[in-house]
Amino acid sequence: MTIRMQACRAPGCAVCYIMPPHVLEHMAEYAASPEHREAARVALLQLYQTHDRRETARVNTLLGAPVKATTAAAPTVKRVVYSCEGTQSPHVKLMRNEGDAPSDDTDTNEAYDFAGATWDFYWQVMKRDSVDGAGLTLNSNVHLDASIKNAYWDGTQMFYCDPTPGVFNRFTIAVDVVAHELTHGVTQNTAALVYRSQSGALNESISDVFGSMVKQWKNAQTSAQADWLIGEGLFVQIPGRNRAALRSMKAPGTAYDDPDLGTDPQPAHMKNYQVMPETRDGDWGGVHINSGIPNKAFYLTAIALGGNSWDRAGPIWYEVLTNRLESNAQFADMKTATVQAAKDLYDAATAKLVADAWAQVGL
Repeated sequence: MTIRMQACRAPGCAVCYIMPPHVLEHMAEYAASPEHREAARVALLQLYQTHDRRETARVNTLLGAPVKATTAAAPTVKRVVYSCEGTQSPHVKLMRNEGDAPSDDTDTNEAYDFAGATWDFYWQVMKRDSVDGAGLTLNSNVHLDASIKNAYWDGTQMFYCDPTPGVFNRFTIAVDVVAHELTHGVTQNTAALVYRSQSGALNESISDVFGSMVKQWKNAQTSAQADWLIGEGLFVQIPGRNRAALRSMKAPGTAYDDPDLGTDPQPAHMKNYQVMPETRDGDWGGVHINSGIPNKAFYLTAIALGGNSWDRAGPIWYEVLTNRLESNAQFADMKTATVQAAKDLYDAATAKLVADAWAQVGL
């Protein structure tokens, strides 16, 4: 049975969950376990309940004064972790404040530590003070109702649901998942990319780009050493099955191939771009699917430039995100902007390598 979601009520509306709807849709129809099929159906029906909060936050950001990162004085990270206690309500129980000793709860410590790693990366590498550029406290909510089967930034704070035995591990398990979702907050406060078709795919790709960079930075890995997987460890591993990760920036379309989860649908080239309806059942025009194309372009750029992804490739993408993209930007706009930013920040040789990377994915 295919789950069809009602049309989006507002242009660009979305809650940007880490688990793409196409994974849950496949589970709902094909998972071997009846319990997993039913759980996926419930998750799909609940996945969109909070989408208006994200769109409201995005629109409010556009209407308000732009927030710029400050470099006047070294700021400090501010984190608070709560537990939902298995409900869908935030802030049910305080688990850990900034500076508190580690908790006995693994999810709490991972949410706290990985939010800190993300904040550290943005400040130390990009000189940005939190996701809004002005010291926003990073609130996290763990132990969200397991039926949600996701992790997400709702426009103001983070949520992580509990595991699903045999399918999903803790949603706090991967630093790049945490950084991916928090980067949606950065995008919300900068380019405010509309969450549909190519602008939405850029929104998703930028979160993957910075999520992967945070992971590489935390692990002290060069671009050549990194695995470029997004969400490694999120799937429960089963011998003989390909459940490597949610996405691969190095090789889009290869991250998973599993009877319960389906096959990774991401294209790596514009010749395989998927035109989909700009509705929920079309993944808002394929935002989680076509993001594989700009993902591959960033990977190729980082490899061509050598060294660490955050040395030159990252600053180019950050400059474009924070200063050079309109909210409805398309892939071609991203190419033009990154090539020009590479020239402005570095030199013509760097710009050529960026252009060549985009050419390799058909742009």
